[in-house]
Amino acid sequence: MRVIAGKARSLQLKTPKGMATRPTTDRIKETLFNMLSPYLADSVFIDLFSGSGGIGIEALSRGARHAYLVENQKDAIACIQENLKFTGLAQNATLLGQDVFGALSCIHEKEADVIFMDPPYGKDYEKRVLELLQDLSYVTENTLIVTEAALAADFSYAEMLGFTVIKEKCYKTNKHVFLQKK
Repeated sequence: MRVIAGKARSLQLKTPKGMATRPTTDRIKETLFNMLSPYLADSVFIDLFSGSGGIGIEALSRGARHAYLVENQKDAIACIQENLKFTGLAQNATLLGQDVFGALSCIHEKEADVIFMDPPYGKDYEKRVLELLQDLSYVTENTLIVTEAALAADFSYAEMLGFTVIKEKCYKTNKHVFLQKK
């Protein structure tokens, strides 16, 4: 896995050993960031269930002002620290080594521009995160929320939580769902 574009372009990133994380493939990451490019310049980017930190690091490399990377697995936290140091982007990142559901209240920004989450599939974490995001002051009508999910994941509940699905991009094995607050 590597950084695709920007300041840290072509640098190889480490990934945690084992099957606890599923790094987003370079091809899918490139497609995702082509769609996110209008949102990235000088942005606040939040990467939930961060794994190796590859998504948050890519956002920083492409011009995000600050990224919050949230991960609670020790091996993954160590991996993110190494990757941030190696890419020279650590000064623009805050690593929250804790549970996502607790970490959301530790972020103190006026507005988040992009919130990306790639939770374990099939555990309804997406819904639980959206339930929390609906009441946080840094989540506004301008905040873009992107969820990487299984192809079969259903987001019909989003309307009840005050979010609108504005786009879905399906791949062979998963999809990205783009949401905004109503």
